[in-house]
Amino acid sequence: MSSISKSEGRAGWLFVSPILIILGLFLAIPVLMALWVSVSDWSGRGSPFSNQVGFVGLDNYSELLAGGGLAERDFGLSLRNNAWYVVLVVPIQTAVALLLAVLVNRQVLRGRGFFRTAFYFPSVTSSVAITVLWLFLFSQSGAVNKLLSFVGITGPAWFNDASGVLHNLLGLFGVTQGPAVLVDNTALGVSWWDWLAGPSVAMSAFVLMAVFTTSGTFMLLFLAALQNLGGDVQEAAMMDGANGWQRFWRVTLPQLRPTLFTVLTLGLIGTWQVFDQIYTGTQGGPQKTTLTPAYLSYTSAFGDQQWGRGAAIAFVLFVIIVALTILQRIVLREREVSARRMRLYTTGDPR
Repeated sequence: MSSISKSEGRAGWLFVSPILIILGLFLAIPVLMALWVSVSDWSGRGSPFSNQVGFVGLDNYSELLAGGGLAERDFGLSLRNNAWYVVLVVPIQTAVALLLAVLVNRQVLRGRGFFRTAFYFPSVTSSVAITVLWLFLFSQSGAVNKLLSFVGITGPAWFNDASGVLHNLLGLFGVTQGPAVLVDNTALGVSWWDWLAGPSVAMSAFVLMAVFTTSGTFMLLFLAALQNLGGDVQEAAMMDGANGWQRFWRVTLPQLRPTLFTVLTLGLIGTWQVFDQIYTGTQGGPQKTTLTPAYLSYTSAFGDQQWGRGAAIAFVLFVIIVALTILQRIVLREREVSARRMRLYTTGDPR
């Protein structure tokens, strides 16, 4: 029996060895090389493992996080921009995707196949093509501003406007300068008043584009989950007198918790890694208000030849994504039912 198990184990390792080799060559080894580059002074010329490359420890990281110079400020601006992008895109795209899934899952809706395809189509379109289209739509004389003019609103020069959305809203009430405690104190070279500026008008256009292009993909995930739910629980809730909103909030949504975690995790990872839209659209402008860590890592390495700094940015971004994913998992984890609530469910007596 043990010999059979050993032979099966060897056969299993033999079958998985090709993918292990591929992952090692194209994933593990490059990551380890990038980790070495992040703690070295490699200039991009020759091998990063040559004798001319020196070990600098955490100097590249300290330059980003506590250097006090332009590198720290650029990294702080990129985190500020990307954080607002994540805060807006992830909840909105998740809500829109769930709403679309519920709508196209309704039996009474005619042409459900057409609507599913239409909602999903932007997700399979090239992000570069969508970005170029967005540049035309949101130009100062584009279709979006033309539609706004019909209701008496003068649209901004979207991709050339560096002002923060929240600062603009405060300006409507006469608030143009923040309190000294926010203006004088900084984090990563950026004042707290600027951290609270909200996304720039230019970045808000990218937020709309992200919601437009990704909601269809997550709609399919929610749709598959909805179609796998049993109808007996819904019928029981209807018999208990629950209305449509109560059934969705108390019955349907809790059963979608695994899918919700998947959607939020994928959305979180994707939004923190936004690059191609920025590269095609604004390249970090105007005034670095659309600069993101992924794009900053690219420009630091390939543009400024600061390969150690570029690799360090990538690993800091990796730590941020992992930490937020773990936090999200803790928040969305299954919680045990308390003894009091269990007695209420089983006997109807909360005592």
